[in-house]
Amino acid sequence: MADPTRRRPSLQVVREGNPGKRPVFEGVHVPSVELSEPVWTDTFADVPGDQGAVNARCREVASREWQRVVPVLEFTAGLGSVDTATLTDYCICVARIDQCEREISTNGILMLGERGWQKNGATTIVGQYRTQLSRYIRELGLSPSARVSITPPDQDDDSDIWD
Repeated sequence: MADPTRRRPSLQVVREGNPGKRPVFEGVHVPSVELSEPVWTDTFADVPGDQGAVNARCREVASREWQRVVPVLEFTAGLGSVDTATLTDYCICVARIDQCEREISTNGILMLGERGWQKNGATTIVGQYRTQLSRYIRELGLSPSARVSITPPDQDDDSDIWD
């Protein structure tokens, strides 16, 4: 049986090491499992025509992003099955940003509409997806600043695990 005073290391200890062999206290522990990649056709339907090609690219981008980040996050953060929805949404954001950027590249930032030149709607949508993506990046610890700000969990007693 595991010693209750010893706990799973924080991401900071995993990343930086613990040369002082200080006791590491655990926060909430989610049992790690192998995360299964979502079926992307559930999100990006396989439809005929131009939209089908757009959705096929979205499936490809989302799958590529999943395969890129999940192995890293399983190692560094010990992800569990409860994290699947967050990771799926993160990958969807990446795919939709790619879709919007391709739309903007194809049709331009400004489009001629009924009332003259107006902003391409994809510019607004991509901004919203980027805002959401930055939240996921922060939550999952995928940026350098997010990794630097990782702190050990609060403890019930007055001891400092880093002393």
